[in-house]
Amino acid sequence: MDEKLLKRGRVLYTIEASVEYFVSILVAGTFLATLTEYLGFDTATTGIISSFISLGCVFQLIALFVFKGRAKKSIIVLSVANQLLFTLLYVIPLLDGDMSIKGGFFISAILVAYLFYNIAHPAKINWLMSLVDDKKRGRFTATKEIVSLITGVAFTFGMSGVIDYFKEQNDLRTAFIIIAIGMLLLTVFHTFLMIFTVEKEPTEQESKTLGSIFSVLKDKNVIKVTIVFSLWYIASYSTTPFYGAYQIDTENGLGFPMWFVSISSAIYAVARASFSYVWGAYADKYSFANMIRICFAIAGVGFLLNVFCTPSNGWVVYTIHYVFYAIAMAGINNALTNLCFDYVSVDKRRDALAISLAISGLVGFLTTTAISPLVSHIEASGNMFLGLNLYAPQVTSAIALVLTCVCIIYVSIFMVKKKKA
Repeated sequence: MDEKLLKRGRVLYTIEASVEYFVSILVAGTFLATLTEYLGFDTATTGIISSFISLGCVFQLIALFVFKGRAKKSIIVLSVANQLLFTLLYVIPLLDGDMSIKGGFFISAILVAYLFYNIAHPAKINWLMSLVDDKKRGRFTATKEIVSLITGVAFTFGMSGVIDYFKEQNDLRTAFIIIAIGMLLLTVFHTFLMIFTVEKEPTEQESKTLGSIFSVLKDKNVIKVTIVFSLWYIASYSTTPFYGAYQIDTENGLGFPMWFVSISSAIYAVARASFSYVWGAYADKYSFANMIRICFAIAGVGFLLNVFCTPSNGWVVYTIHYVFYAIAMAGINNALTNLCFDYVSVDKRRDALAISLAISGLVGFLTTTAISPLVSHIEASGNMFLGLNLYAPQVTSAIALVLTCVCIIYVSIFMVKKKKA
């Protein structure tokens, strides 16, 4: 294919990733917690809803049966449906009716939105990453992420300002309307970006059966990658889904205003962007397995810091924790996808990515669900645990620290010495 078309495709892919990131910001973390708090959900329930991101990965298995040959049109349709449902999350609180009914609609909408997103995701990544030279994947992924993070800072400040202003006016409904309109505009722009991005002629894909999927699972390299995915999802989803509510909760949390959340998000973005290209270049030279092991260790330091985070020191300690976590995620997000490209043969990459994300996503959701009763118990006990005055995320962060150490041990034993496939 003409290099000019490929170059244009890579540029559009970079912009598309940023726009998609803007939408994801508005349906996660403190923005999601603002919606769920308005609808009357508690911290544990918010944590479970946050983990729908992980559960949605299970739906990626559907992609193995849906996509064959050219996938661009189907991906665009699914992406539009996904983003319209995300927009609906800001409309549901505005509707008349019982809060419990609106809560049910809200949970259904976000679950179906992630269903559509994850059906399209493996084929979308396979399509767009095919435009990138294999020898430059690490640096390209890093550059794409840096652009998303930097533009995301300005976007987060703007949307947080909307929330804070109308919250002070006791008029969150107007804030929800403004954000919903913004999400509709983002959906239109995102759609045009994908329409104008070139698609390479695909290699022939055989029709998938359960037998062919199991044959991919028999590949020892696919198994290793899936285990790495799963271990990390267990570690991160044991605590991070509860952080959004923890930051803004004035009774059982740190009580941050949205403007401070924006500042901490900006610091996070700068730290992550500063290291994204560093990790990408390091991985291209020394392997993604080596890189992800170091990043797991840095994430562990971040979880350790959060064990000591309380309302009295939260403004400082949580921010430092967030910096360490940002540095770690600059490499981890890059490595998880690219491990499939590093360890799995070309003909199995898309299927391996879908299977790995599906299994680890289910494991992550089940982890959050299993931890949620502990969070509810600690809050119901007046933030007491084992006779100590502890907030729930302090306890879950300790659990995440231990599980992250398991990730490091596994990668060290089974993957670091492995040559590229």
